Amino acid sequence: MKNYFSWAIILLISINTYSQLNQKNIENHPATGEKLFVCEDLTYVVKYAFFNLGEVRFKVLEKIKINNTSVYKTIAYIDSYPDLPFVSLHQVYESYIDSSFFPLKFFAKNFSDDTIFVKYNFIDDSKVEMQKGKLGAKKLWFDSTAIIHHRMQDGLSILFYTRMNFGGNKTLSVPCFVNEKEETTTLNFYSESEPVSIDSVDYEIDCLRLDGNTDFVSVYGLTGDFEGWFSNDKFSVPIRAKLNVLIGSVNLELIKWNKELWNPPSY
Repeated sequence: MKNYFSWAIILLISINTYSQLNQKNIENHPATGEKLFVCEDLTYVVKYAFFNLGEVRFKVLEKIKINNTSVYKTIAYIDSYPDLPFVSLHQVYESYIDSSFFPLKFFAKNFSDDTIFVKYNFIDDSKVEMQKGKLGAKKLWFDSTAIIHHRMQDGLSILFYTRMNFGGNKTLSVPCFVNEKEETTTLNFYSESEPVSIDSVDYEIDCLRLDGNTDFVSVYGLTGDFEGWFSNDKFSVPIRAKLNVLIGSVNLELIKWNKELWNPPSY
């Protein structure tokens, strides 16, 4: 069950604490019209059948430079609830994405008895430098370079890439670098507005839907199919998502966000 939860987050593309805006953050406020802005902070509950498994929190922390390229530092916290007998999951994903919504760096930590880390450095469209090992012991299991022929998404950056590409009916085939190899995710966008209800909002939210799949079946039982509803406004905030696994369906639902910066549009 632990692994189903983890892969549901990674593939969906499968952001609650509001901080005082400083001048740097004001430059990235939604009023500028950007879909990605510093201080964005969204939290989702993850549900399986009648169980609430845990929460996922997505944040845009800051805008910095890596090798003279401006990037957004984005982060995802994945935590199961402590009272669940069959899930114990605590992971952190970081992705540093540029203005075209492709990553320059990706870093993941899985907190357990031995904290495992994975690190990717994306070198343009030519190669990915990879490292994997134990964080505390500073022990590398894997240190290699993969040759690629085009830019790729990672497991977190694809969420922001997806949001940027809403608008109209279209299908995108997106190359992703997952599990130290290239995979493909297909995204189908739809332009018809749909009403979506969630527990944290007392009105129907105006949304646009997407669905898609991957070109592989994970060893954890994920079928590769997913479906999501995003706010029908210029920010395309994920509202709800559904992913199929061999034992049923896993659902994500928005429960917290920065109300000072954004609120769901009414249908």
